[in-house]
Amino acid sequence: MSSEAIKLAKRFYLDEWADAMLYKKLAEWERNEKIRKEFERLAELEAWHAEFWKSFLEKRNEEPPKPKISRLTLWGVKLLRKILGPGSVASLLEMGENSAIEKYFRFLTEYSTELSDEERETLRKITLDEIEHEKFFREEEKAFHVENIRDLVLGMNDGLVELLGAVTGLSAVYPNNPQIVGVSGLVVGVAGALSMAIGTFISVRSQRQVKESIRSRMEVLFKVSPEKTVEELKEKLTEGGLPEEIAEEIAEKLKTNPETVKRLLLPETEENEVRASLYTGLSYLLGVVFPVTPYFLASNSLTALAFSVLLAGSALAIVATLISLLSGISIRKKVAEMVATGLGAAFLSYLFGRLMEAVFHVSAL
Repeated sequence: MSSEAIKLAKRFYLDEWADAMLYKKLAEWERNEKIRKEFERLAELEAWHAEFWKSFLEKRNEEPPKPKISRLTLWGVKLLRKILGPGSVASLLEMGENSAIEKYFRFLTEYSTELSDEERETLRKITLDEIEHEKFFREEEKAFHVENIRDLVLGMNDGLVELLGAVTGLSAVYPNNPQIVGVSGLVVGVAGALSMAIGTFISVRSQRQVKESIRSRMEVLFKVSPEKTVEELKEKLTEGGLPEEIAEEIAEKLKTNPETVKRLLLPETEENEVRASLYTGLSYLLGVVFPVTPYFLASNSLTALAFSVLLAGSALAIVATLISLLSGISIRKKVAEMVATGLGAAFLSYLFGRLMEAVFHVSAL
């Protein structure tokens, strides 16, 4: 077997073993009986998957790597579990499951001829298990409103990056007056939080209202002309990749069930505009705290700027690390991406601030 396939098999073994230990720990921490049992079941499945890859390697006279799970990973999982609940962990774990599904499918496709019939069948079963895991995570997201985790992360990231850029630019203008920079940063931060919250509220509400309007139109259309609604369903199924004859057969069978047709044509959204706006606005304010606080404690703006960059960069790195640990994304790449974009924006803002100071001499005011 090719060295690349062996390398992938070793990676799969380590990932499945780590997932099994992670689910086991989640089960130990979980108080909800239903969710605890589900995590225990997932731990057993992942352990079986790991055993398959271990056997896969041993049959080819390859030494399976020694599996381990870092304390940092367990700490990150436990922290998110305590702060945001099991739903947030489920949401991030789903990203890792999506990645596993794609990797297994590619492995099964590219190395099919190098696998035995039994191995191919087992790998198909494992892929189906991963897809089934994804279904569980989607159900948990609905139960714990995990759709708002996105609002939380984006809001905090925006607060960190935008306010770091603002205070950095102002530091170049007011190098000897950190209080002005701090107060200005707070004003910008509060205004930004309100703007983000209102924007999220309007966006989510408008989206829901548009869908409700379309749904009402469809109800009228179904009563007036069921054939036209069925035709729309047929077009959607065809666009989704189904052969035309199969799409037509499905549409004909569903024409007596208007509710099913409406759900297929326009899936309902569970996101609440009030909750989404609160998550976004409050997390934005939380992001504001890190870059602004040093300006109320330091004697000059440049000293405060150094601590502001340190705090904001650390916060960005922590957020990126927690996301990476649970989603299977490279920690190094994710941290580098978030920190580089945040500090890059701050550096450009500082240059712009110096330009404004040189042109308008506003630091003397």
